[in-house]
Amino acid sequence: MNWNTENDFFPVIRKDRKVQTMIQHKVDGVEYLTFHNLEQLPDFSHLFSTRIGGVSDGIFSSMNLSFTRGDEKDAVLENFSRIAKILGISPKQFVLSDQTHTDHIHVVTKEDAGNGLTKPLPYHDIDGLITNVPGVALSTFYADCVPVFLIDPVHKAIGLCHSGWKGTVLEIGLKTVRKMEQTYGSTPQDIYAAIAPSICQDCYEVSEDVIIEFQKVFLTDVSSGTDCGYPDGMEKILYMKKENGKYQLNLWNACYYTLLKAGVLDEHIEVTDICTCCNPQYLFSHRASQGKRGNLGAFLMIK
Repeated sequence: MNWNTENDFFPVIRKDRKVQTMIQHKVDGVEYLTFHNLEQLPDFSHLFSTRIGGVSDGIFSSMNLSFTRGDEKDAVLENFSRIAKILGISPKQFVLSDQTHTDHIHVVTKEDAGNGLTKPLPYHDIDGLITNVPGVALSTFYADCVPVFLIDPVHKAIGLCHSGWKGTVLEIGLKTVRKMEQTYGSTPQDIYAAIAPSICQDCYEVSEDVIIEFQKVFLTDVSSGTDCGYPDGMEKILYMKKENGKYQLNLWNACYYTLLKAGVLDEHIEVTDICTCCNPQYLFSHRASQGKRGNLGAFLMIK
């Protein structure tokens, strides 16, 4: 962790494939991150929040975006208001997910504006959101799991999904692309994607039962002739076995290959180089804090 006297942050990075450092911003004290490839699409706005620039205290300090972990409601509402100001919208324009590690994707309409923030959620068990409605901000939340941003600039449609290990095994990134194809006529080759800050392989130790689930989905079964749609040798890309019998799992690579399988072009995919667990003073991490934390937010909208 590197900090200077002004508390500017220089993130600990993990580079295991071609990646580009994210763009860091500071507006009215709120620090947030954006992607180079998505910044080049002028009809869309996106950001990934950090811990810096909110009003929450203690373990939620300071930009906590969760109402369910014990923080003061008014503090969380103020934090959302600060994110809204950066996006140039009203809090009534946010549409929140209801994440339970599923592969369920909700098609957002203009009637959904405010869901989960200024009015109750009418849906449950939603880890992915898509829309072609301008002015509504898709919103998903994190503290180690992988955020996946998707933008189709041709059909002016977007998708945002929460991909923890369960969502990744369910290929929620691929399924979100397919949902955009079915709903908006999107072509995968037109889609730009970004995989945002989350836990890196060095920090993500899992048990063998998790690896078995990944093997079922990502490895070609030679004995049965089943083609999983992923390249040979995926085990080297996905995980590394340790002497203690545990494994180090690479969710970044898993999500990246899921997007390639969906048909998204390699040159349209930007992968994070920032780990939440390596940077617990700047980003919330469930693992680093042993569950004592708030939530980060990923936000995506059509202007």
